[in-house]
Amino acid sequence: MTLSKDKRGSDAVASFRISPVAVGCTLLIAAAAATAQQAAPQQLETVTVTGIRKGIEAAISVKRNNDSIVEAISAEDIGKLPDSSIAESIARLPGLTAQRVNGRAQEVQIRGLAGQFATTLLNGREQVSTGDNRSAEFDQYPSELLSGVVIYKTPDAALIGQGLSGTIDLQTVRPLNFATRTMAVNLRGEKNSLGRLNPGAAGDKGSRFSFSYIDQFADRTVGIALGYARLDSPNQNNYFRNWGYPNYTGTFNGTNYVDVRVPGGVQIRNESASQERNGLMGVLQWKPSKDFETLVDVYHSTYERNAIQRGFEAGLAWGAQSLANPVVEGGTKSGNTQTGGVLTKGDWIGVKPVLRHDVNDREDTISAVGWNSKLVVSPALTLSSDVSWSKADREESILELYAGTVPGSAGALDTFKVNFPAGGGLPSITAGLNYADPAIIKLVDSGGWGQAGYIKKPKVEDEIKSIRLAARVNQDLAFFTGGEIGLNFTQREKSRAVAEWFMDIKTSPTTLPAGLLSDANSLGFVGLGNFISYDARAAAAQFYNLRPNVHKDIINKDWSVKEDITTVFAKADIDAELLGLPLRGNLGLQGVNAKQSSTAFSIQNAALMVAPVTRGTDYTDWLPSLNLTWQVATNQNVRFGVARQITRPRMDDMRATQAYSVDNTRLIWTGDGGNPELKPWKADAVDLSYEYYFGNKGYVSIAGYYKDLKTYIYSQKLNVNFRERFGTLTPPGAITPTSDIGEFTTQANGQGGSLQGVELAVSLPLDIVSNVLSGFGVQASYAYVDSKIAPFGPGDSRPLPGLSPNTYNLTAYYEKHGFSARVSTRIRDGFVGEVTGFGADRTFEYVKKEQVTDLQLGYEFQSGAAKGLSILFQVNNVGNEPYVEYYNNDLTQTKQYTKYGKTYLLGVNYKF
Repeated sequence: MTLSKDKRGSDAVASFRISPVAVGCTLLIAAAAATAQQAAPQQLETVTVTGIRKGIEAAISVKRNNDSIVEAISAEDIGKLPDSSIAESIARLPGLTAQRVNGRAQEVQIRGLAGQFATTLLNGREQVSTGDNRSAEFDQYPSELLSGVVIYKTPDAALIGQGLSGTIDLQTVRPLNFATRTMAVNLRGEKNSLGRLNPGAAGDKGSRFSFSYIDQFADRTVGIALGYARLDSPNQNNYFRNWGYPNYTGTFNGTNYVDVRVPGGVQIRNESASQERNGLMGVLQWKPSKDFETLVDVYHSTYERNAIQRGFEAGLAWGAQSLANPVVEGGTKSGNTQTGGVLTKGDWIGVKPVLRHDVNDREDTISAVGWNSKLVVSPALTLSSDVSWSKADREESILELYAGTVPGSAGALDTFKVNFPAGGGLPSITAGLNYADPAIIKLVDSGGWGQAGYIKKPKVEDEIKSIRLAARVNQDLAFFTGGEIGLNFTQREKSRAVAEWFMDIKTSPTTLPAGLLSDANSLGFVGLGNFISYDARAAAAQFYNLRPNVHKDIINKDWSVKEDITTVFAKADIDAELLGLPLRGNLGLQGVNAKQSSTAFSIQNAALMVAPVTRGTDYTDWLPSLNLTWQVATNQNVRFGVARQITRPRMDDMRATQAYSVDNTRLIWTGDGGNPELKPWKADAVDLSYEYYFGNKGYVSIAGYYKDLKTYIYSQKLNVNFRERFGTLTPPGAITPTSDIGEFTTQANGQGGSLQGVELAVSLPLDIVSNVLSGFGVQASYAYVDSKIAPFGPGDSRPLPGLSPNTYNLTAYYEKHGFSARVSTRIRDGFVGEVTGFGADRTFEYVKKEQVTDLQLGYEFQSGAAKGLSILFQVNNVGNEPYVEYYNNDLTQTKQYTKYGKTYLLGVNYKF
């Protein structure tokens, strides 16, 4: 990319020339380049911009030239987005955050709203998800295969499948935007600072490899781009979980304890996981003339994660026989009475740990194909079409095996001395028995749970087919310069099932044979010693029988949802003046008709007899939008947007599953299930922003927004006719209610609430301030969000999932003479996270404030035989920031504490 500047010294809009090594240019950038070059007929002097600044300036150009309020990321070069994960790159943008899963940024949240409120596109097309719902899992998309990302914070009527919080468009390259053939190879080695935590499991070393090839043929009428990226990444973590903090009231050693919170139990483990992802990208572009162009792009990725978890869980308040030497922090003490507070220290006597050996295997596949064509019929009319298909499959196996001392035997119980930090965090624990001794540790139902193991096999399938037809008209009419009308049809079908079995040991107890044993597993991170380790897969095949678990909660997880979404849209482009100053933008309208249905099971009686049921509805939403950009000075824009926005309901909320029972106290029918008749979250939104640009080198902006919710979704008790819903009613007991009207608990649309926020952002190369600082630069942003929405229903004080009131991002960089350095920090306040809980179902947990810092150093050879070669060193999560969940919105009551360690990467990139 070449930055051109008017010789008169004015801040003319920069023009871009695609150099042989340019990369990350989307169609928007190319269009902006052509416009700028035509607008600057004078003799130009050029300054070549490369590396970090090239990516920053390309992203600024996208932001500046778009009619909507957007944020953008552009690759510095082929296969070189700033972070090792595309989600981490996105999370550094103003108003965006990411939730970590397995130590890596996975779900992206926009303006305080969880991932479900945003739509993810690939080259403008809605994408399937390997998750349980709609939100994309971004670790499925290798950053090496993407040229850029555009995040739309305000709608564009011609953009299909927009979200209430925003729309994330992942973009691959367009080969004819490149001047010559370009190739790049990237190779990195990776190491985790925690080392190998489980003998015989995945190690602490991994690798990454990517290759990109871009070329043009037949007098530049045919272009091709191919990319391959492989990730072989270790994942190690130390994990602690507290079962809960029940209230304790009683007398111990002469002291009365009233409503003191005590730890219910603990789960401690080490996890070692291997993660392998292979991604393929291909683009074939044909442009035989300036009036016709057609392009096919293909994306395919496979992801496999194999994890081994070894450790134990033990009841304390919920399991130990007695407690000695208690210490309580907080609360009040009067005489011999302690009221309130949290027990942080004590000797738990009569503890019976269950030694857990878990094996979690997961395989994901995503495939996507798109075919886009454009025909210029005349200067006034352009026709376009787009056909696409994408599919995702996920299969998991979640295995648990239990071992321990034999119940009732001598030495079966232990004493745990436990010390919980007063402010929350990891406990320190001392145990009395040797849990690495196979003479006392057997395969057995040590906890008396009625099972010696358990296995779940979740399976998810998601498929989207779509077709879009559009016509663009270029015709001046008053202050409109043209517009676009079109039709889009999308069909989506998603299904989920979770088969589950109890595991019964054939001979109880069973002594572990020497051939299955491996080196002991150390839980030293909480002060404990060695624990027994064995091959859980081999043990499961040799010593256990499976017993199907037939339960209402499992039947509830077997469903499919189908959607037919028809969208008609019209958009008029605005090019006018206001008070003698340029005003541009667009005025648009979308009509969205949804026909939705779900097929699942209706549970007919207490015996769990089931019958398939299909229910659904259809409706239409009209979504007007207006985007205006007023250029109040050469380098200053004021933007205004107003629109109606929607987000479609969660798919698991739309399941047709239903069950009933009888409330014997009130003598009424009660039931629960999903709601296939849900309508979207809907809001009227207003956005206002001011942007000051330093040419294309940097900018400062302030933005505010307000979303007035017209409808949102939360769990409610509805009065329904149970006979109409279920047909024949068979009460589970002897009582039959006299009325068919009862209470059915389900997700339903509610009304009211608002969301508002402010975003500040700055991106500056510091040579603007002083030549002494040449090569240095900063990017920083701050976002504040305030919500008046009760997402869990009236009276529930929990905030919206994903909402952090304050988020901060700071990147400082240096780049000169081939040397580069970058340090990035992202900070987000505590929030309610959506996580996978017990039974593979979603649950919501309080997540502690966190700060994640990454470091990158590099050198690129700029001349000689090594020209095109660059060396890179990265450290991700420099501070080894833990992931922490806590109970009752109280930081002193730690629920989960996980450390993932630092990740070191050393690699080379060669482009030619």
